Amino acid sequence: MNKTMRRVSSFAAPLLHEYSRTCFSLISKDFFSHLSSLPNTPTTTSPINAHQPICPQSSDTLLKSHAFNTLVEQNPSQLSSRQRKIQERSQLEKSFESAKTIQEMLHVFQEMEKTFDERELGLVCLRIGLKLDQEGEDPEKAMSFGNRALNVLDRDDKLSLPLAMTLQLLGSTCYSLKRFNDSLGYLNRANRVLDKLVKDGSCSVEDVRPILHAVQLELCNTKTAMGRREEALANLRKSLELKEMTLERDSVELGKANRAVAEAYVAILHFKEALAFCLKALDIHKTQLGQNSVEVAHDRRLLGVIYTGLEEHEKALEQNQLSQRVLKNWGFDTDLLRAEIDAANMQIALGRYNEAINTLKGVVQQTGKESEDRAMVFISMAKALCNQEKSTDAEKCLEIACGILGKQEKISPVEVAEAYMEISMLYETMDKFETAISLLKRTLTMLEKLPQEQHSVGSVAARVGWLLLLTGGVQHSIPFLEDAAERLKESFGSKHYAVGYVYNNLGAAYLELDRPQSAAQVFAYAKDIMDVSLGPHHTDTIEACQNLSKAYAAMGSYHLAINFQEKAVVAWEAHGPSAVDELNEAQRLLEQLKNKAAGLFDQNVMKALPLANSSEAGFNSTSGVGVSAIERQRSAIKILNQ
Repeated sequence: MNKTMRRVSSFAAPLLHEYSRTCFSLISKDFFSHLSSLPNTPTTTSPINAHQPICPQSSDTLLKSHAFNTLVEQNPSQLSSRQRKIQERSQLEKSFESAKTIQEMLHVFQEMEKTFDERELGLVCLRIGLKLDQEGEDPEKAMSFGNRALNVLDRDDKLSLPLAMTLQLLGSTCYSLKRFNDSLGYLNRANRVLDKLVKDGSCSVEDVRPILHAVQLELCNTKTAMGRREEALANLRKSLELKEMTLERDSVELGKANRAVAEAYVAILHFKEALAFCLKALDIHKTQLGQNSVEVAHDRRLLGVIYTGLEEHEKALEQNQLSQRVLKNWGFDTDLLRAEIDAANMQIALGRYNEAINTLKGVVQQTGKESEDRAMVFISMAKALCNQEKSTDAEKCLEIACGILGKQEKISPVEVAEAYMEISMLYETMDKFETAISLLKRTLTMLEKLPQEQHSVGSVAARVGWLLLLTGGVQHSIPFLEDAAERLKESFGSKHYAVGYVYNNLGAAYLELDRPQSAAQVFAYAKDIMDVSLGPHHTDTIEACQNLSKAYAAMGSYHLAINFQEKAVVAWEAHGPSAVDELNEAQRLLEQLKNKAAGLFDQNVMKALPLANSSEAGFNSTSGVGVSAIERQRSAIKILNQ
């Protein structure tokens, strides 16, 4: 059974989660700054047409077109009641315009509500909602102003730039309130409105671009929170394209945007794709800020993670050391400490265990007694000790780490969950499977409460299923594996290799329970996925092909089983001398299948023979001459072929 099962825990790496999020605060800042180009209050000459598409060029004119400046200079006693009302409205507009804080804006707004009708306050509500959203302290209140703005701006099926901005605001507030489906609905509609405004010629691409950029980033955040990371990455790439159209080629901000895309690729374990974007970010930051800038240090640390994912550990360590020098010069102690832990893990990957232990002994002195960093040091120490087969010392380190992390579960659930996943892998290494399963189930309980961590739930469920399968709990493994497959498909896409590994394990479970039809179905899924994601000659793809052959053989479909086993033999032959043992085994299995198929054929032939009475046993009753065995076999074959 071990040959059939594939371990899926390899696609969960402890360093990756740090690079999986887009900075949400930047969206509100970019978006709110763009609002300054829109009219902030209604003019007093006539109500603003909320349905008119407003672009920056025309909005400045509207904002400044106060027709009552001359009235302010007149003696109030000489004004009619209508003129005094106009003057009062004009003063309120100016007060709102000069308000700097949200408290000042809300105070003026309360007075405006007494003078202006709701239709005139649409853009004012939008401005307040965006300010509240920027500060992020009261998303419910921001949403209430967003809804008021939407009621004004979303009428008669007329599209406008302020309408798109309002939809973006509501998408942002729903995101803050973890109402992700609602957020996605508002943002998708904002995206459609902006697209139509450009196609209709109502607004130019230049006018729409800042808002579209904000919407794309919000879509990225929301889809990431929903576990739809592949889709989220597409939105992040789109936002980068929009930045490239706007910013200078070597802009520092463009460098950060490239790094953000690299981080997103790392989060879904696409290290090759991440490398190009990270190198571009590094090149921009070196050119604009110099080798010793903090941004360059961050780029190099991420580059170290990418090279680790690509198993180029020497390059990873080189980038880490360069990053450490800069961080030390700038006095970034926390970042430096974590970079040193990263370096120890890279040394372990290179087999330099004593060197890693010495690095960690120096780092642990710099950590707080109950800090997460201290726990991470002990986890890395346990990893080095495991590789030296010092299991007792490794377990002691893990116990210390778990003791620290247990006190941090409610404070930092995501970070603690990631640490538990790494600890469980070390317990697996020491064959402490029950402890590993127990810790993973505890991790699942923590992560299932966090909507944005469904990809991690899938990864953990996959490992629990694999361990149960490995330790004989086949029946119990199936719900975990089935759940993992669905969650990982939603998070990483249906063709991600992690999904293929889960299907491979699920097929093994079905086969173990004598359900070959179900096994064949999921093994076929696994093979199709691995053909695409890993290539047909990858060792895991070949194993999936052989597993599919086993399933068909268990069903008695030997012609299909032979077909897939022959493909496996051809694939192993392509590996040359490095896979001689695997090729020999594959050829042995193929020969075994052919023999079974031949045996089954002989049985079917015998079943097709006439009953064994005197006349049907091959003797002619009149001549007494026996019919030869070959003739009887030919006769049977004719019957089978009819």
